[in-house]
Amino acid sequence: MLSESWTLAQPRDLRSLVDLSVVIERAGAHGVLVGEHVVMGPDAGRNGVPANPRDFFRNGNQRPADAHPSSLELLSAMAAVTTHLVLHAVALLSPLRHPLVLGKQLATLDLISQGRLVFMPSTSWQREEYAALAVDFEKRGEILDEQLEVWRGAWRDDVLNHRGTHYEFRDVYFEPKPWRPDGPLLWIGGSRLHRRAIRRAVRYADGVFPGKVPTDEELDLLSWALAQEGRRLEDIDLCMWLGAETPFPDDGGPKPLGPALDAAAPHFSRGIGTFVMKASQYIDHVDQLGDLVAEAQTGLRERLR
Repeated sequence: MLSESWTLAQPRDLRSLVDLSVVIERAGAHGVLVGEHVVMGPDAGRNGVPANPRDFFRNGNQRPADAHPSSLELLSAMAAVTTHLVLHAVALLSPLRHPLVLGKQLATLDLISQGRLVFMPSTSWQREEYAALAVDFEKRGEILDEQLEVWRGAWRDDVLNHRGTHYEFRDVYFEPKPWRPDGPLLWIGGSRLHRRAIRRAVRYADGVFPGKVPTDEELDLLSWALAQEGRRLEDIDLCMWLGAETPFPDDGGPKPLGPALDAAAPHFSRGIGTFVMKASQYIDHVDQLGDLVAEAQTGLRERLR
């Protein structure tokens, strides 16, 4: 995860993040993730900001003035300098955009990267962000549900027609289509794996990446729901944060990687096979990144045995 990496790179030095994608690919990681916000309001920090700037940023504990570059442009630049690194546009605040405009951006990036795009649309949590862009915060979930249906048709149909609550268009041609016949790979996120997220995952998703580690009950419900549609839990990429709950030793520096790897080990047997690491939690210098990625992969493989 290269978002929120201000302790590793200067907020305006986006080229350095692009360069880090090359380091990550050479170190053997599967992919890189970039999240986003469009704007942040004062309420973003209502719960107080983390004492350690490397910590996870959750709802209401973020500095409103922190920088969040546009993820799709940043990932496009990374696509140009890598060959097989998977590019994840996560927490993409799709209700703030028209689905055809965002769909065209996604399809273009999927073509540029030759099918390496994964996107995870999100409703997010910050009411002020929606107000600034004149989108009804209370309707963000139903907007996303309709967008998912629009994208399915845009990826698939020669001529696109849609009449819904929020969008309506007839006899439009959506071209060029994405690299993959069914569109870019899609993950479903959210703060947790709640019922609405499970419904979206069963209908549309190739993976799930909730903010909190899914409980056994949530995974059982997901497995049952998938089975009703002729799918299996093994067909879904189950993802979780690496070391989200392991503590920092103090407020002034990174934390050790070992405890995070140990905490991940019990989740192998639960079917979770993708672990997302926020690199800036563990290092403060970019020249350590390649070694960190390699150490994390080796450590996970050792604990898998």
